Amino acid sequence: MGDLKSPLTGIARSRRNLLKGGAIGASAILVGLARMTPAVANCGNNGKDTGNENGNGNSCSCFLRGTTIRTAGGNRKIEDLATGDLLPTVFGGMCPVQWIQRYSLKKSDPTKAWAKDVLPVRIARSALGPDLPHADLYVTKAHALLIDGVLVTAGSLINGTTITLYDASEHNELEFFHIKLARHNAIYAEGTPCETVIKRDEDAVNFAEYFRQDGLPTSQEAACAPLLSFNGGRSEIKSRFRSAISPWIDRRQKLDIIRDELEERGIALSRQPELGIVGV
Repeated sequence: MGDLKSPLTGIARSRRNLLKGGAIGASAILVGLARMTPAVANCGNNGKDTGNENGNGNSCSCFLRGTTIRTAGGNRKIEDLATGDLLPTVFGGMCPVQWIQRYSLKKSDPTKAWAKDVLPVRIARSALGPDLPHADLYVTKAHALLIDGVLVTAGSLINGTTITLYDASEHNELEFFHIKLARHNAIYAEGTPCETVIKRDEDAVNFAEYFRQDGLPTSQEAACAPLLSFNGGRSEIKSRFRSAISPWIDRRQKLDIIRDELEERGIALSRQPELGIVGV
């Protein structure tokens, strides 16, 4: 990750994580008391509204339309890529595109805001390090980035400054794309290593194209790196507690450390007005 020196002390980290852990717990209690099951749109169901008890229906991994992907011939928008295009990868050199999954979500009522569960995550320029990504990167919450040798879902890194939910208020339609290579790998999106498709989704709008070419998959692919993610409020509350006591007893796990370092980097960047990052 980046070389920006954080102004935060261990006590500041402890206080911040206690406050955020308490907020997560309070939110979970309120949802439980309300006994509500929020409706969410799921990319893996081709934009149909679905829901579950945690409100985590949007479990697909995709790039938002307009994302720049590094190719053998230079950077290109993901919607302009085609089968056979060669992409530089982290594991295995140049690899040809096998298939590009596509999804489209449309508002049923243009006057209303998007449901929170469908909103992509905005990873601001330089959120992960100097010029990394080199432009704002938009991915779904379940999409994983390769950081320090592990895959981390974008939703696990939201920090309120440099990594936030994008409200997409100016759009009535959201288009998402994902890239399938011969095996699970990491490609470069806005200069940032991000995972490719690990599971072919039969609900993609263009799955018939893939089926005609390759048929149904016969086995599950192995992940190119370990995948780390918070699985609901309880796991994140535990993570916040480990981070809160870390100035005295550091029992943080890999994901805790990555999240803490990016949060502290985000706070430091938010104190530099020329970067246009709003701190919270």
